[in-house]
Amino acid sequence: MVFDSPQAAAIRLGYGLSPLTPPPPSPEALLQGIAASTRTGAEAVSTAQAQKRALRLNELRKARETSEAAKDEFQAYNVENSRLTVRDLQRRLARAVEDPTGFGERLVQFWSDHFTVRPDGVQTNALAMAFHDEAIRPHINGRFEDLFFAADTHPMMLVYLNQNTSRGPNSRMARRRAEKALGLNENLAREAMELHSLGVGAPYTQRDVRELAELMTGLSYSAKDGFSYRPQIAEPGAETVLGKSYGGKGPGELRDIRAAFRDIARRPETAQFVSRKLAVHFVSDSPSPELVDAMAATWRDTNGQLPQVYRVMLTHPETMASLRAKVRQPFDLMVAGFRALGVTGDQVRHLDFPNLPGLTANHMMLMGQPWLRPTGPDGWAEGPEA
Repeated sequence: MVFDSPQAAAIRLGYGLSPLTPPPPSPEALLQGIAASTRTGAEAVSTAQAQKRALRLNELRKARETSEAAKDEFQAYNVENSRLTVRDLQRRLARAVEDPTGFGERLVQFWSDHFTVRPDGVQTNALAMAFHDEAIRPHINGRFEDLFFAADTHPMMLVYLNQNTSRGPNSRMARRRAEKALGLNENLAREAMELHSLGVGAPYTQRDVRELAELMTGLSYSAKDGFSYRPQIAEPGAETVLGKSYGGKGPGELRDIRAAFRDIARRPETAQFVSRKLAVHFVSDSPSPELVDAMAATWRDTNGQLPQVYRVMLTHPETMASLRAKVRQPFDLMVAGFRALGVTGDQVRHLDFPNLPGLTANHMMLMGQPWLRPTGPDGWAEGPEA
């Protein structure tokens, strides 16, 4: 199928028109453009860098008690780290503004929201940036199961949903030190099923949630120790999730967790739920069952190869017939405005404090989308009333 017009494709599937770049001529051009959005480049933040920032912040916090110089350095470093949320918005805006088609960067935004995280204070702002660079961007053009596993086992997700404090009730540490006060935390396991894959109402039970949570015990992250798998806090034995057993046959660790995520990602309920969510974001708040079913069928046939699912959505007649059926979210609106005005990515990157927040983040907040501050793990609402 050929789009009704390249201009309509740029508006519906990208971030709008720009006098600096021609609109995408075809669905294939949109799909080929995704590859550029998987690359991070020099601006990328790693978990190791985030860890160093958190450690340095803690060092200065302690040192300020006895040193006036350390007190001044702490204040300056604290301000620098507090500004990282605005810096993250700036770099995301720059990438979206300069994306020739806009579709790749819209996918980055969609998946970042699907796997929502929220930093808890300045010590995790850099870690939230690392999550985006390590777990989301590199995986938007591959298999859903790889994206799913990377996002839900990333240190930022472990911290956000308290998995790093989860302890197996029968783990060695719980038995030896009576650490049952911490106990098992089911937050991540529940959201992995309810929000990230199967969806609300899918045929899983509280027992499935608990056993997945037990399977994931051992995953841990701290600024001091970094990311690790700690067998001493892991629940021993096999766990049964959705009728299939994982672990219990030796030190499987991440391999067993990955196998569970792979099987959940390939279930028909996941294909249906996530396909509909994609269609809602890109096409219509009420996409037709025919569109969603076609996307889900390709998902099942390809074991969740995302580019193939995207292709079905891009080439379906409903996608172009529903032009102007969606209200842009604040981030999308800001990018579309910059593009329409011919602003370049480099011009966005050259903005600096103290003017940067007033030109970017403050407007986002006024429009109801404070950057990296969603109210819950379900991300930002799609409906126009939001």
